[in-house]
Amino acid sequence: MRRVSSAGVEIAWCEQGDPARPTVLLVHGYPDSHRVWDEVADLLAERFHVVRYDVRGAGSSGAPRDVASYTLDHLVADMGAVLDAIGKDRVHLAGHDWGAIQGWEAITRPEVRDRVASFTAFGGPSLDHAAWFMRHGPRGGALGQAVRSWYIGFFQFPVVPELAMSTFAPRLITEALRLGEGVRPREGHPAATYRRDALNGIKLYRANMPARLAEPREVPLPDTPVQVIEAVRDPFVSPALLATARDRVPRLWHRRLHAGHWAQRSHPGVVARWIREFAEHIEYGGPPSRSLSRAEVRPERRAYDDHLVVVTGAGSGIGRATARAFAAHGAEVVCADIDAEAAERTAKETGGHPYVVDVADTAAMERFAGEVEDAHGVPDIVVNNAGIAVAGPFLDHTAEDWSRVFDVNLGGVVNGCRVFGRRLVERGEGGHLVNVASLGAFAPSRALPAYSASKAAVKTLGDCLRAEFRRHGIGVSTICPGFTSTPLAEHVVYRGRRVERERRRAIRALRLRRFPPERIAAHILRAVHRDQAVVPVNTEARLGYLISRLVPAALRATARLVRLR
Repeated sequence: MRRVSSAGVEIAWCEQGDPARPTVLLVHGYPDSHRVWDEVADLLAERFHVVRYDVRGAGSSGAPRDVASYTLDHLVADMGAVLDAIGKDRVHLAGHDWGAIQGWEAITRPEVRDRVASFTAFGGPSLDHAAWFMRHGPRGGALGQAVRSWYIGFFQFPVVPELAMSTFAPRLITEALRLGEGVRPREGHPAATYRRDALNGIKLYRANMPARLAEPREVPLPDTPVQVIEAVRDPFVSPALLATARDRVPRLWHRRLHAGHWAQRSHPGVVARWIREFAEHIEYGGPPSRSLSRAEVRPERRAYDDHLVVVTGAGSGIGRATARAFAAHGAEVVCADIDAEAAERTAKETGGHPYVVDVADTAAMERFAGEVEDAHGVPDIVVNNAGIAVAGPFLDHTAEDWSRVFDVNLGGVVNGCRVFGRRLVERGEGGHLVNVASLGAFAPSRALPAYSASKAAVKTLGDCLRAEFRRHGIGVSTICPGFTSTPLAEHVVYRGRRVERERRRAIRALRLRRFPPERIAAHILRAVHRDQAVVPVNTEARLGYLISRLVPAALRATARLVRLR
């Protein structure tokens, strides 16, 4: 560790990576040291000159005894001293917890702000924003944040906080990492000086919180580009508080990460990538990634601008209508279908990308997902829509009928969820999977045994995946349309007697129903926006779903009334 003096306090700092490259300055929070950044720093050092330091009172830095030495004036001065030691005109600043609080302060101070090219904050708000929010924000939001911040009041008491932190601090951080982040302590975090750091850090709260939160200050709007990373499982900082930055930062990017407070420990790859993308965009001015562009706060943004959507079965019916609806709301659409001409037609209508794939072919779906990722990136939304049907009595269905219906209707959904779900998890930025089932998922029919069974399996699969993927921020919605005016009836394979008669009846009935696929598409977009689990669409589907929950025997009785002979 190297050292620089700031108002008589020795500040320990270190660096890694090529000093000729742009510099990223990482500032830790309470009760950590610079070692909390180890994983992120190693990743960033491949592209940047990375500098970290221990704030006063922590790690290897000096620890003044008096509370007055821990005000934000001193903390910003320490940052300035480190910047002087680095010798760079400008750096890209990233702060966590109290490191973020210091960063927010620094970009409003004339002695530092011009030296900060960009600022990434997570786990800590601007105290000016917090003061305004607690006084003028929504009452419920302010109360919720007060509950989250109970420890700030606790730290104002004499003696008791010190006794508590001396006794319980090591166990508290260990359990917080295990339960909140799913990670275990490692060498360097918690630091060997953790108990002392926890005691010294209490002075940060006593020196700054009472005065700064009592009355909002009027400060100039920062010119610095700011990236706020909202860790959605952070127990200390509410989304409502972080959202106040939208009205107070002219150049703001807001990203949501499904992680807890110590996101740099649980998701170092994502945090490092987001810091890198933001810093490189500001440093070099090149085109942003789709993810970064989507995060930029702009008033004219459409609902699905900068989203990549994959739709299977996009050549006709519900798939085609869904691709068109997403495109109309700003999305870039991958239109996949087993029919090349149909896929091409939908792609031309949406300005999207046509792909030919059989969703039942596992190897083909693996290749398809890889090609999409290589050419366009990992999709944000995947709509597994392709499906087929065989109609007729159970005993007239062949073994091949059952295999093909399940291979496409269930296997296609499994393949789509598997190949893209894995990529969404690895990317770490959330996403959404939409599986199109049917009224048949919960309304049995003697006329469609294979179809109904496959769609019931799709619904159950959706429930399972929703439970599993929730912790990754990936939503799963199962759409259950009733009778819809699509070409599906024209392609149904009919078994039993009077095949042509039943085909004509089915086609005529769906045409008379006059429920267009565009209305199903609207429900799909709404389901993604609201993260709905199961969405029965149109009257018969909603009624069937309700009866299946309340009086399932009635649906079984209704199934016996349908005849195809």
